[in-house]
Amino acid sequence: MTFQRASGILLHPTCLPSPYGIGDLGQAAYEFVDFLERSGQKLWQILPLGPTGDEHSPYIMNYSAFAGNPLMIDLHQLVESGLLQAEEVTALPEAPTDRVDFSLVIPHKTRFLRRAFDRFRQTSKPETAAAMEAFCQTQAYWLEDFALFMALLEANPNTTWNQWEEAIARRHPEALETQRQQLQTEIFYQKFLQFVFFEQWSKLRAYANERNIQIVGDVSIYVCHNSAEVWGNPEIFKLDPQTLEPAYMAGVPPDYFSATGQLWGNPVYNWDKLQETNFTWWIDRFKATLQYVDIVRIDHFRGFEAYWQVPGGETTAMNGEWIKAPGMEFFQALGDALGSLPVMAEDLGIITPEVEELRDRFQFPGMRILQFAFGDDETNAYLPHNYVRNCVVYPGTHDNDTAIGWWSKASPTEKQNVAQYLGFDNPHEITEINWSLIRLALSSVADLALLPLQDVLGLGSEARMNDPSINAGQWRWRYENSEQLNTDLEHRLIHLTHLYRR
Repeated sequence: MTFQRASGILLHPTCLPSPYGIGDLGQAAYEFVDFLERSGQKLWQILPLGPTGDEHSPYIMNYSAFAGNPLMIDLHQLVESGLLQAEEVTALPEAPTDRVDFSLVIPHKTRFLRRAFDRFRQTSKPETAAAMEAFCQTQAYWLEDFALFMALLEANPNTTWNQWEEAIARRHPEALETQRQQLQTEIFYQKFLQFVFFEQWSKLRAYANERNIQIVGDVSIYVCHNSAEVWGNPEIFKLDPQTLEPAYMAGVPPDYFSATGQLWGNPVYNWDKLQETNFTWWIDRFKATLQYVDIVRIDHFRGFEAYWQVPGGETTAMNGEWIKAPGMEFFQALGDALGSLPVMAEDLGIITPEVEELRDRFQFPGMRILQFAFGDDETNAYLPHNYVRNCVVYPGTHDNDTAIGWWSKASPTEKQNVAQYLGFDNPHEITEINWSLIRLALSSVADLALLPLQDVLGLGSEARMNDPSINAGQWRWRYENSEQLNTDLEHRLIHLTHLYRR
């Protein structure tokens, strides 16, 4: 589908300021929405909301494609609901204010979530208990497996599901029923966390929608091997029948980000099996996502046309092959099930005419990245004069450096090309490259423009969210306090937003 001309800001909730070491769904989130409204923005783009594992990538190390991340739960709302006492909730002063230190955050916050759960079991109001029961019933199609999976992870530390007792790993009904009985309390705890998370998220989304701000969510094409989805639906993934490890892994061949490609390690889909079910699992996934967001950005869209498949055991993505996927049939089935699809396509990387045909057949807007625009000549597809209206422009995404960081490393040719494009004789005349790219994005014909908050704040490489060529230490940046979202930024944004009819 096509979208009305608008702009917004890219910011994951974990990046919000908070006294508890990680951004959450509390006061700072509402203050951010207020900032969006005052600055004339209509979109808030987030990354996948799911619970994360090692290295905390919401794309690669996610325990579920359906669940929410309990670390984002706002403790103050638990105080307001009577599940915590104000005096027992303590901040995490030793945590850095500009990064998430998960080694500190997880035990600190889990302690309060466990306490809230214990109090819920003892003293929950009838209406709250009824609301949770209703939530569990409507979300049972994913919640039952997820809660049991997380309880089993807790009971089997430092193991992946395929290393569990074979009867449990292979989902023998009697073994699963025994575990449900033995792990009742932990299963209930996991359901409680999901109930609280989505209750808080739904309130925040409603607050944004009331201010004419839409949430742009994100569906990562792949899920983690050690996830409720792979354990619960092994038949729709290409797994080794003996070890239940990925028989083939997902990634991309050598590209802009890495000379050896990107080996993500996620199992690839058995699309033949998915097609036999008329893509039921994928349709359920989109239905679940659209309960909580207004627009869906599909990460690695090209994988729906053809995907890079690397044999299990490889250490780089170089020795892979392209395998066709039934993208046309899938999106047709999805449209038949859901109607008009509010979808954006992340069509970066090796894009073929077949990928473009798939994108355009369903009128999904693709992405244009300004940081990719200035390395060659005037035919570069990322230069604004080459845009179509039905696209989304970014100065950079969560996988890019910030505008200032990129500029500090750009080649002399790139800098000279930027200067000429902006009407300057030489790069030294450009004083605020971040605002130059913001203006370029907003002034373009692209229907949608999305700006990383780091670029609005004028931050350098220290604020980069993710570097795809490096696994460790990513996904941790956050801004330090809401005072950084000051009236000067509001005025600059709303001036450009009005000027370019966003």
